[in-house]
Amino acid sequence: MSVTIDITGLPHERIVFGPSPLAELGAALHALSEPGHHARLHGWATSTSAGLKPELADRLHEADFLWRSTRADILLPARPRETLAEELDDLDTMPDEQYVAAALEISCASQYDTGVPSPLVDAGTRERVLELAAARGPRQSAFIRRMLADPPAVRAWIRRLLEDCDEAFFADTWRRVRVQLAADARHKTELLRRKGLAEAVAAVSSAVCLQETGPVTAVVVDKLTSGRTSAAGSGLTFLPTAFGWPHLLALHAPGWQPVVQYPVGSPEPSGGAPSVEEVTLRLEAIAHPMRMRLCRSLARGSYTTGELADTYGISAPEVSRHLSVMRKAGLLTTRRRGRYVLHQLDVTIVARLGSDFLEGVLR
Repeated sequence: MSVTIDITGLPHERIVFGPSPLAELGAALHALSEPGHHARLHGWATSTSAGLKPELADRLHEADFLWRSTRADILLPARPRETLAEELDDLDTMPDEQYVAAALEISCASQYDTGVPSPLVDAGTRERVLELAAARGPRQSAFIRRMLADPPAVRAWIRRLLEDCDEAFFADTWRRVRVQLAADARHKTELLRRKGLAEAVAAVSSAVCLQETGPVTAVVVDKLTSGRTSAAGSGLTFLPTAFGWPHLLALHAPGWQPVVQYPVGSPEPSGGAPSVEEVTLRLEAIAHPMRMRLCRSLARGSYTTGELADTYGISAPEVSRHLSVMRKAGLLTTRRRGRYVLHQLDVTIVARLGSDFLEGVLR
């Protein structure tokens, strides 16, 4: 599964790396609403939340559907500007129908890839939005009803909210991180100019790559979702973020210029982060009851197939089949000692899947 952005024939000058204050504010607001996703930001999130005036905190809660469980596309500008005010000015030029549809995309997530009519003009979409909004709580539901009834007033309300966040905490935060983000964007731009697009894309994240299949060239973002879009006629924008890790966002809605927001300074393991396919193989490998039991021994030392068969009372061929699944998932290390082949669990890899499982097999 992945998000594929077709860039066939796209001139390199239409591929832009640049920091965006609006996108970074969106990432910061997400970190405040979901601190569990961002352990590295615990200190910042705690101190910032504690310093918010109750009235501002209350308004943020009311509108958090814009950034909490996903990020509304209106918070990922395709034309990054120097200041938040400039980006909010750009946002003000967006037609109401497009703005509202994008702001409420979380209520139409199942149709994100195909696009849906704006709830301002389509009764079916409006009914669906209101139905799903009701599950988010009475205040959020009431807010969405106001947005549908009076888009200009609510758009002005959202702008004031973001401006108040800027005054309360984000302006100081942005001054600290913008230098790092601008430096990263310049580095990627220089890579693109000197070494080519493949090098620049690879430097974004180990989960992003350039793929050439016949005449088609595409940027592929490895995510646990599927999507496809084209940058033809528009361009492709990469937005570095200091607050985004571990999230890697790919705006690929129909009719929108594709945007990728990627974390800088992310603590990727040596060798890069595993692909979604690799994680799936590993989880499937350890999910089997017998393979979980084998892990108990293999986490403690090296064993031959015969030893494991004797320990668990199953045949050697059956052990071999289980070990083959685990080896294919990259969970085992294997070495030969004379005529014996010894297998052992790669504890480093397993630890990356989750400490609860590792502690369980080592208990």
